[in-house]
Amino acid sequence: MRALVVYCHPVAESFTAAVRDATIRGLERAGHEVDLIDLYASGFDAVLSREERLAYHTPGANTRTIADHLARVKQADALIVVAPTWWYGPPALLKGWLDRVLVPFETFGMPQPFRPLERRLTNIRVLAAVSTLGSPWYWWLWVGQPGRRILMEGVGGIIHPRARKLWLALHSMDSASLAKRTAFLVRVEAKFASLQPLRG
Repeated sequence: MRALVVYCHPVAESFTAAVRDATIRGLERAGHEVDLIDLYASGFDAVLSREERLAYHTPGANTRTIADHLARVKQADALIVVAPTWWYGPPALLKGWLDRVLVPFETFGMPQPFRPLERRLTNIRVLAAVSTLGSPWYWWLWVGQPGRRILMEGVGGIIHPRARKLWLALHSMDSASLAKRTAFLVRVEAKFASLQPLRG
């Protein structure tokens, strides 16, 4: 399985970097091929420009500035996001990546009356996200889990209809003990080491 890991954190020594490494170790233990996009390290521009917005609904023209990223998404069997949750949602850079790369006609068909988005990323048969949150789990439920829903339901709505979905989260990150953080890394690595793609 070819797994595209999209990683987003500005600090190289962060706990999220350790989460990324645990994710990759698990995938490689399972024999999967890993393609890593480090949004900060690569200098990805989150800003959707005026020109890109004007070309957004024009097939062909809407892929010119993000062709490499789009090709890597379309070549993947699994899409795995590793990023913190800030203010209940993805970091701005990750949201910008979603805005710019998941363009219509290539990754989804435009909605029609009484019909939702058409799934065009059916090559993605595994969708996973690993995140840390400052909020406790009960408050995350209270506010409606917006970050999780963007990825699991929003992006999940344009991939293979029977894709496996996985959300792994460490809550109350700001007060989590070393033991709790270490246990989370072990859990993440084990989960991806046992990950198998959807067949058929």
